Amino acid sequence: MQVSITPFTVHKRVALTISRGTSAQSVNLWVRVQADGIEGWGEATAFSVGTHTETTEQLTAELTALAPQLADFHPLERQRLAPVLANLSTAARAAMDVALHDWLGKQAQLPLWQLWGLDRNRIGPTAITVGINSPEKAVHRLQQWQAQLTDLPSVKIKLGSPAGMQADQAMMAALLAEIPADTKVSIDANGGWDLATAIAMANWLAEHGIAYLEQPLPVELDSQLEELSARSPLPIFVDESCFTAKDVARLVGKVHGINIKLMKAGGLSEALQMIHTARAHDLGIMFGCYSDSAISNTALAHLAPLADHLDLDSHLNLTDDPFHGATMQAGCLMPNDSPGLGLTHHELPYG
Repeated sequence: MQVSITPFTVHKRVALTISRGTSAQSVNLWVRVQADGIEGWGEATAFSVGTHTETTEQLTAELTALAPQLADFHPLERQRLAPVLANLSTAARAAMDVALHDWLGKQAQLPLWQLWGLDRNRIGPTAITVGINSPEKAVHRLQQWQAQLTDLPSVKIKLGSPAGMQADQAMMAALLAEIPADTKVSIDANGGWDLATAIAMANWLAEHGIAYLEQPLPVELDSQLEELSARSPLPIFVDESCFTAKDVARLVGKVHGINIKLMKAGGLSEALQMIHTARAHDLGIMFGCYSDSAISNTALAHLAPLADHLDLDSHLNLTDDPFHGATMQAGCLMPNDSPGLGLTHHELPYG
C-alpha cells in the first residue's frame, strides 16, 4: 500500500481558552492509504495534555519515515501491521488506524457504523464548548453558538480559571442564567483545581443540575481521584489521566467514567478496546476531541452509539475545515450512509 501525508491548517472561529492556555489554529495532517484502487483517510492532530505533548513536526517526521516501510503491506493485514504501528506516537497511530478503517469500509461498501452493527438512533447529543473567559464574553460565546446551530441540547463549560474559584463561579452563574433549563450541562476543569477546590466546586455545581465533572484534578494528583469520587455528588470523568485501555484498568474504582479521544488512544481499534474494558467495569464513556477536523470527529461519530456523553464539536468551530462528513441533526453528530467514514473533501484529493 501507499501512504501520503498532507499538512493542512485550520483556524478556529473563536479561540478556545482552557486552564492550560489558549489555541486559535492548528496544523493537522491528512493521511491517505491507497491499495487496490481504494483510498482510506485519517488525521493526525498535534496535542498536549501538559504531561504529554505530540507536535506536528514530530508526527510529520514519524509518518514520513513510516510510509516507505509499508510498501509491502496490505490494509487487510492488520495483525502483521500492528507491531509496526505500535512504535508510532498515539496521534500518528490514530491517523493510520482511522485510514485503515476507512479503507476497509470502502472495500466492504459499508459505513463503519453498519460494519460494526451499531444503531445510529442511539447517538446522543454532542456538546458545544464554552471556554474560560469573563462572564460577559462567555455569555457572548454561548450566544454565538446559539446563532450558529439550531439545536443546543448539550453544553460543556471549561472551568479551572487561573483567576480562581470565584472567577469560575461568576462565569458559571452568568452562563446558567442564559442556558435553557432542559439543556444538559457538563464541566471540564482540565486539571485546573486542587482537591479542596474540586470538592467545593463539585458541591456547588451539583446544586445547579450539572451532569458530570471532567478532569477536575491534574494528572499529578491522580492518587486523590478515589477520595474525590467518594466525596463528590457529581460523577467524575477523567480525560488527561486516561489514554488507553491499560489506563482504564488502573482507574477502576477511582472514577465514574473516562473520556476517549482518538489522538490519545491511537485510533478506533484502541477506542473499541477502551469501551469494552470500561463497560466490563461499569464505567461511563464519553468521546472528546482536540483541534480535530471533520475527519476525526466523523470517525468517532461512527462509534457514538456506544458512548454515554459526546463532545465532538471542534470542527464546528473551524472557519476552514476542508472536510465534510457526519452532520449535526437535532443536536446530534450523525454519520451518513456512504462507505467507510463517508467523508468528502472540498477539493480533488490530488488537486
